Amino acid sequence: MEQIKIDLHVHSHASDGTDTPSELIAKASELGLTALALTDHDTISGVEEFLAAAAGTGVEAVPGVEVSTCVSGREIHIVGLFVNHTDPHLTSFLEKIRSDRNERNDSMLRKLNSLGYKISLEELQEKAGGESIGRPHIASVLIEKGYFKDNAEAFERCLRRGRPGYSRRELPSPEESIKRIHHAGGIAIWAHPLYRNKYTRSHVRNILKKLVPDGLDGIECYYPGFTPHQTRVIIELAEADDLLLSGGSDYHGSILPHIHMGTGDGTLAIPGECFLKLKEFVTRS
Repeated sequence: MEQIKIDLHVHSHASDGTDTPSELIAKASELGLTALALTDHDTISGVEEFLAAAAGTGVEAVPGVEVSTCVSGREIHIVGLFVNHTDPHLTSFLEKIRSDRNERNDSMLRKLNSLGYKISLEELQEKAGGESIGRPHIASVLIEKGYFKDNAEAFERCLRRGRPGYSRRELPSPEESIKRIHHAGGIAIWAHPLYRNKYTRSHVRNILKKLVPDGLDGIECYYPGFTPHQTRVIIELAEADDLLLSGGSDYHGSILPHIHMGTGDGTLAIPGECFLKLKEFVTRS
């Protein structure tokens, strides 16, 4: 069988990536990827260009989205794969999420200005370019204005939870998010369950006790930074709940230069079998 090379988690400038959807396809083609999923945060505005750019390239473009949700006070991301990006229920749902995100942005800008960091909404919109604006865009503007040397410093000193420039935002439940993804014909995947090594095996198991009854279809077992042991643990937990396996680089372009499409930090290798099983699942659903 011909080798299948996939990446089912990448971002464009429609959210917080730096590449256009067309550029993502061009890079995937150069890398010899078989399939690529565009999973921008809380928006599907880049999908149309993404699908058009893939025509005739040999890269199978998978329309997707990454939705921020909340479980027991913790932010959990759900990736939707193979979604119908024209589904009105999904588009209206994402519009509401972006509206809540924009309210949070306004609050953070007021806090930053009060702290002496001169940053405007117009600067933020120009930096973002797309309709889903978030903290990485705020960090980029602050860095360009000389307030911080890099993203890590901006987040540590101002933008992460508990820091003076941070504001919380209202997030939908996983249940509602999964429902909207399913209504749009998609598969719901829990993204990076061990993100930044914050969560233990028992924590992941406890979260799955909530997500599986909500209709979760799969879990991201292959992700940059996961050790072989962590990957095995996630696979064991997935198999225990009969969940599909997925994986992706979480590529953002130049904003995270150490993360590369298809290979992540250099150690990522997503089995092609994952993609075949995901396609089979969505076809028969």
